[in-house]
Amino acid sequence: MSTTLGASPPGSRRSARPPEPTSSGEAHRGGSPSIHVQPTDRGSSLRVGRDFPGPRGGRAGTALAPRPDVRRSGPPDPTIHVVSEPRDPFRSLTLEAFVRRLASAEPVPGGGSASAIAASLGASLVAMVAVLSEGRPKYAAHAVMHAVMGARGRELADRFLTLADEDAAAYGAFSAAMKLPKETEVDRAARSVAIRAAALTAAEVPLRCVEACRDLVIAAEALAGRSNVNASSDLVVASLLAEAAARGGAANVLVNLPSIGDEAAAKRLTLRVDGLLGEVERLAGATRQAVYSGVGRPPLPVGPSGAA
Repeated sequence: MSTTLGASPPGSRRSARPPEPTSSGEAHRGGSPSIHVQPTDRGSSLRVGRDFPGPRGGRAGTALAPRPDVRRSGPPDPTIHVVSEPRDPFRSLTLEAFVRRLASAEPVPGGGSASAIAASLGASLVAMVAVLSEGRPKYAAHAVMHAVMGARGRELADRFLTLADEDAAAYGAFSAAMKLPKETEVDRAARSVAIRAAALTAAEVPLRCVEACRDLVIAAEALAGRSNVNASSDLVVASLLAEAAARGGAANVLVNLPSIGDEAAAKRLTLRVDGLLGEVERLAGATRQAVYSGVGRPPLPVGPSGAA
């Protein structure tokens, strides 16, 4: 199969799904041995106790179940396998190669990257619907919006592919932090700082995926009832992919919160994810309702900046 996941923009690799600490303090899966963490102050959140389990030891539910460990012969290394070889960006892989790698025992990609790839497909569908509506007299009143949403869909598709690689890199940094020495007090203190910083980054990357999913359903909802009716079902699919990807990203935010060592930040991120999921669900539902109604909608004002 020669089809690649991405057309041309720079890369993405495997899921940055950081492993959840076990009772022994180790991570579930491993990643890159190098650590380069630059935490940001972006927020994130998820609906705890409703559709997703809460963080380990949290108010509701239990932590997401870890993927079974893949053990090798030799001295026991039960929890982390380090990824040391450089990896090609996910966008450079064929569909078959990506699926095979996802189905393998390799530490990456995982659920975070898979969520981002699914969202990229949804964004591509939005771009496709916009292109199929351009230049048609029946939809002339929406021409400007079609151009704006087509460009937005393409930009989002590229952004999601990049997020897939960033998720894999964040997971690798978390795994590397978990592998740091812990023989002395100094070692343990440095390791703790590294783990907390890496866990924060590993939560922030899937948060950005959830945020982008909101942008995706905004575009899909804008096109519903204002675009080529023959492609309307593709907007339904786009909304479903966006909603699933948002839920997947949110789950990966929550699973990292126990490791960041900051209750206030964890609460802020949880509230942020919860709010974003609510928006995604509402807009995805509105998209499907508009499509199923079969009723045309009035033109949507589009500002100079392209904001609908």
